[in-house]
Amino acid sequence: MTLANQWNGIESGLDPSWGEARLVLQVADDTRADRAAALLGPAGPGRSGTSLRFAVDRSGAGVGPEAIRRLLHRLDEEGIDGTLDLLAATAAPPESAPVRPSLAAAWDAALAPLPDDWSDLLCEVELTSSDHVDRGALLLSPINPLHEALGLTFRFRVAHSFGYGAAPGMVRRCLARLDQDDIPGRVGVVKLLSDSHPVGTQGPVWYVDGKAV
Repeated sequence: MTLANQWNGIESGLDPSWGEARLVLQVADDTRADRAAALLGPAGPGRSGTSLRFAVDRSGAGVGPEAIRRLLHRLDEEGIDGTLDLLAATAAPPESAPVRPSLAAAWDAALAPLPDDWSDLLCEVELTSSDHVDRGALLLSPINPLHEALGLTFRFRVAHSFGYGAAPGMVRRCLARLDQDDIPGRVGVVKLLSDSHPVGTQGPVWYVDGKAV
């Protein structure tokens, strides 16, 4: 049986979750061991006499199954015979669950690029599920959010130092409460004013969809 077919048989018998397989090739003709090692060079084989040990890796960190098949086929084309055996196989590491971004951290990131003289913001928090709307409204209540019926978005105003709107620190605390309750979503700045100086008012008025906010 060719070496490539021997690998096919070994591969088909591995557990579907395998991640790395360590193999040993016993070259039949000791005068061909040097050439076999050279042809298997990309796999970095370790040699002891006529035995060549190397690994196959499905994670992308090393030489993969198809590359090994091609290397062994080259040995077959040059008439190098031998016996290929499996030494050990290990399972692929479990994929780590994606880390959900923190809303509090997202708020910090949203404020970071703003000019130093920003004075008023119109912002929004969009939740990912209607299951969280009622609880989200309660946790966000200190920043006086505006919520459209049947929607997932809460709009709110932020004042840097004076005027109408929540303080940036209060916004962060409310978003941290959402994080603590595992309520996912996104937060962002919708509108921005810099260096505003309201006279006789509590600040600017924005209109969204024909409504003052």
